Amino acid sequence: MNNFKVLTNGLFKENPTFSLLLGMCPTLGVTTSAINGMGMGLATAFVLVMSNLVISLVANIIPDKIRIPSFIVIIAAFVTVVDMCMAAYLTPLHESLGLFIPLIVVNCIVLGRAEAFASKNKAIPSMLDGLGMGLGFTISLTLLGMIREILGSGKAFNYPIFDENYGMLVFVLAPGAFLALGYLIAIVNRIRKTN
Repeated sequence: MNNFKVLTNGLFKENPTFSLLLGMCPTLGVTTSAINGMGMGLATAFVLVMSNLVISLVANIIPDKIRIPSFIVIIAAFVTVVDMCMAAYLTPLHESLGLFIPLIVVNCIVLGRAEAFASKNKAIPSMLDGLGMGLGFTISLTLLGMIREILGSGKAFNYPIFDENYGMLVFVLAPGAFLALGYLIAIVNRIRKTN
């Protein structure tokens, strides 16, 4: 399989958020701002790349009966690294993301790529698959967070774009996440159909 195709698969064709509709819990929960979306996406991307690498290297020695629990332990180790590093060096972001960081362990994107790709392929393609899926997830979360932040508070990446009184509160709340995500998925599907 072509490494470039593996890398770009998660960005466009099988984008976890817009195509596969995976990882909806953090997608809807943390995207109140572009910074939160980017932080969550990058944390998930790191876990995807590293867990795919390790799983591809040890998949042949793990017995089938304990395959999924073993994958979860590997994923949990990298989530712990991300959680501790964010707590130490990115404290405001860590506090903002809160419980969603440990929940990366059970994110269906991470476990799904471990089972569907990393356990069946070599190390480099597995890392590239994790990178592509992680970047696709990061882009979609950042885009959704930026749209919600602009419409909800008139800012983007915490920089004012519109007057302070502009914001529509609904886009900062949960219904705004559903509205913005629904419209983004519709736009992505429309672009795919025209291409």
